[in-house]
Amino acid sequence: MIFQRALRRDLLSTAGAVFTTLFTITVTVMLIRILGQAAGGKIASADVVAMLGFAALNYLPILLNLTGFVSVLLVVTRSYQDSEMVVWFASGLSLSRWITPVLMFALPIIVMTALLSFFLTPWSNQQSAVYKERYANREDIAKVSPGKFQESSSSDRVFFVEGVSGDTTKVKNIFVSTVRNGKTSVVVAQEGTVEIDAAGDKFLVMHQGRRYDGIPTQPDFKLMEFDRYGVLVAAQSKAIVGDTSARALSTLDLLKDRNNFNDAELLWRFSLPLMGILLMLLAIPLGFVNPRGGRSANLLIALFLFVFYSNMLSFAQSTVVQNRSTLMLAWWPVHLVALIIITVFFLWRLKVNSRYHPLVMWSLIKRTCLGKRMTA
Repeated sequence: MIFQRALRRDLLSTAGAVFTTLFTITVTVMLIRILGQAAGGKIASADVVAMLGFAALNYLPILLNLTGFVSVLLVVTRSYQDSEMVVWFASGLSLSRWITPVLMFALPIIVMTALLSFFLTPWSNQQSAVYKERYANREDIAKVSPGKFQESSSSDRVFFVEGVSGDTTKVKNIFVSTVRNGKTSVVVAQEGTVEIDAAGDKFLVMHQGRRYDGIPTQPDFKLMEFDRYGVLVAAQSKAIVGDTSARALSTLDLLKDRNNFNDAELLWRFSLPLMGILLMLLAIPLGFVNPRGGRSANLLIALFLFVFYSNMLSFAQSTVVQNRSTLMLAWWPVHLVALIIITVFFLWRLKVNSRYHPLVMWSLIKRTCLGKRMTA
């Protein structure tokens, strides 16, 4: 059918523009946040691109749902503004005839949302946690950037090195300040190396340096010179566990281990594809506008409904987490209310558009044409 092909082409082009805009904004915000974490020493600078990819996968299901919703809304709104819907209704066709092509457009988006929600998003959360934990488990001296003061993971020691070699095992011009039991100790050295003892502990062994204990104005102040001095920078390496929360577990693991946290995560994952398809159906009757008016009001209403729908799902998820409800009782009420609203909107638009009877419209068109001829 020509109409379905044209509508599908219009929906795809609009969806491409909407997704590109939303994805660009989201990636820009995430990039700023991740760069801030890298500058603060929470993640490695080399892992910025990987962390950005994991964060993008985490937000993709929401972006896809919003893209489909806004795309259908914009296309329907444009049809009203260009008076195409008047011709549509005058031809005896109903607004419900839009459901089939919209569902065909929505099918790939829903499948992608389901794959992301059930498989890729948990994997990205787990990988993001692994990258952060692997960086946190590195020895303190390996996290030091040359020319920058860096606090240790135990928060009782500050490192400063002028230079680090490529293998991060040799450093030069070292400054280490340690505060323990209210006493301050400062060690400076010309060079140092990272060594591992038999127990697997890592030490920063400094050469040709000095150690200052206490405050120079106090009687207990001590000054020592050394040729070789070792500082423990990391205990025996720990196995990387990653994120063990429900959001990082696979869907199969959630189904095997049923508890309130896992059930809440299952509710969210199952709800995302349902929310996507219901929102796209809602956009059909919601797209009505007066051809002489603007369409910004409809877009604002649509964004409000999207946020409200998402918040209601989060509320249902929180009731499961707090043991105030179960998965079987909490997953369907929000979607049922959305389905009822969609049905009411469709019935209302069908009733309003019923005045566009074919005979009436033909009479109006004929009268308009005769009026133009008499004027000519």
